[in-house]
Amino acid sequence: MSKRNSQSAKSAAREKLRIERERQAKRDRIKRQVIVAGGIVAVLAIAGGVGYAVVQNNKPGYWEAAKDDKLVKPANTTGADGTTVVLGKSTAKKTLVMYEDPRCPICAQFEQTVGSTVKRDYDDGKFKIEYVGATFIDNGSPGEGSKNALSAMGAALNVSPEAFLEYKTALYSAKYHPEETDDKFKSDDYLIKVADTVSALKGNAAFEKAVKDGTYDKWALDMSAKFNKSGVQGTPTLKMDGKTLTGSDGKNAPMTVADFTTAIGKALAA
Repeated sequence: MSKRNSQSAKSAAREKLRIERERQAKRDRIKRQVIVAGGIVAVLAIAGGVGYAVVQNNKPGYWEAAKDDKLVKPANTTGADGTTVVLGKSTAKKTLVMYEDPRCPICAQFEQTVGSTVKRDYDDGKFKIEYVGATFIDNGSPGEGSKNALSAMGAALNVSPEAFLEYKTALYSAKYHPEETDDKFKSDDYLIKVADTVSALKGNAAFEKAVKDGTYDKWALDMSAKFNKSGVQGTPTLKMDGKTLTGSDGKNAPMTVADFTTAIGKALAA
């Protein structure tokens, strides 16, 4: 082999080696860039996930946000926020104020035992009824059924006072009132199912839409706030002329027909 050919071969070999090294260096740079970029994406993804979680955790719940909804007052209410609900004959001189929570099991017991007597006296014009709704059980037995049921009651009140009272009775009935720890009233479909037992509400499209749309959710929260400001500590609580009506124990609401009849008789005579 000539010296020239030998030099040419060596040069070619060195050039080939140089090119191969440059290619390998380029591949290594690209690999490093991919790894770094992947790390950055992972960090951003983690940061984004944490950020999303923080936003979600700080996002107000539905009922918290409903406080800022536009207030829609049901018909048959008075007052700036529509939370004064006084029903009955104009000739009735006195008013029985009833404080109740839709999920309250004692309220259900009262309604099932004494409710028909209260309704009879109300129909006879012995007194008007002022209703004040509470939702504190949603806090004690975590849920939203008290608020949701109170909103649905607002939709019933918008139909008529009679529909409201009949619906309240149905919600507290032995057939439909759930255990305190069972948040059944959070379901719009369940509330509508109960409403189907009330003639004025059965198949009432406007009522059903109001329940599903939460038309009176803000009103329910305002009504609950009224109860919270009343100083009343529990439900059911009955008052007339600012005085609490109690049963024979002198402490709790009258839970029998006899106790109610005695208590209301004294209050009406005062």
